[in-house]
Amino acid sequence: MNTQVKLEDFEVGYDIPAFIGMDEADIQTPCLVLDLDALERNVKKMGDFAKSHGMRHRVHGKMHKSVDVALLQESLGGSCGVCCQKVSEAEVFARGGIKDVLVSNQVTQPEKIDRLARLPKLGARAICCVDDIDNVANLSAAAQKHGTQIECLVEIDVGAGRCGVQFGQPVVDLALAIDAAEGLKFAGIQAYQGAMQHLDSYEDRKGKTQTAIDEVQESVNLLKAAGLECDIVGGGGTGSYYFESASNVFNELQCGSYAFMDADYGRILDKDGNRIDRGEWENALFLLTSVMSHAKVDKAIVDAG
Repeated sequence: MNTQVKLEDFEVGYDIPAFIGMDEADIQTPCLVLDLDALERNVKKMGDFAKSHGMRHRVHGKMHKSVDVALLQESLGGSCGVCCQKVSEAEVFARGGIKDVLVSNQVTQPEKIDRLARLPKLGARAICCVDDIDNVANLSAAAQKHGTQIECLVEIDVGAGRCGVQFGQPVVDLALAIDAAEGLKFAGIQAYQGAMQHLDSYEDRKGKTQTAIDEVQESVNLLKAAGLECDIVGGGGTGSYYFESASNVFNELQCGSYAFMDADYGRILDKDGNRIDRGEWENALFLLTSVMSHAKVDKAIVDAG
């Protein structure tokens, strides 16, 4: 339910940092400043790229945690849905009108599994990652309890060394267990290579991604031999999306940081050796801050935290 509010009811400094039309000097800091034109150009550019390469783009909502930005990415960028890392985030996106939500993480706490199983009642497709067969029974029980369906991606560890099963037969074994469970649907593979996204060198990122692509392809082939098709083969971030798009096995990107672009991502290099925030993407989000003290001639103290 949307509630209409009047800006004049807000207090500058307590509720909001400024009113429309205020001079920069009158804005109370620290204050986030969004370059909306740059954001929209970034969103459209990634959407056009995904479409031209026959890819779906599921934007990563953990970057902004904003329903408004997610809806912009859907309307302007053609995104198919969002990723998020927590059930609470998934609930916010679903309540805000996003109809396809992936919790790109494992959900194991009973209370959170129960909330995940209720997500379809908000009108959203509910998807989560699984890397442990013991998790399957609990997800199944919750879905049956609420008369809903939870779709599951088998997560593969493609180099990050965190969540995920090993590629190959372990993927098939877990997928078959999901496929056989009441209330669940095997939806495909999650194969995000997060550990390499911020590597400076384009060639280093390419090499790491190719290893992941090979492992995913082998897993998809084994799944097909077992009679299982992948609706989603997901992964790809701002530092690698062009590699997954050329892989002929991935069909869904999960980029997030491209939209605002940050200083750490911005320093990585494209194939020509240029920073990606010097042409590929634009910085769209800034922090306006004020100098609070300059008692030392060589130092300024600001209120940016």
